[in-house]
Amino acid sequence: MKTSEINDLSIEDIKAKLAEEKASYAKLKVNHKVSQLENPLSIRKARKHIARLATVLNQKLAQQ
Repeated sequence: MKTSEINDLSIEDIKAKLAEEKASYAKLKVNHKVSQLENPLSIRKARKHIARLATVLNQKLAQQ
């Protein structure tokens, strides 16, 4: 999901997406500790996506 798509979401939607992404990131980390992931770069992508969501959320909250 690109930043422009995230900007179109409401604050509640962003919060829900952020919680969902954090949960999937935690699962990725656990799976990587247990056994090697097929694509270890997916951890980095998940972390960046969480950062994008958090940044847009903070921007929207600051505008209110």
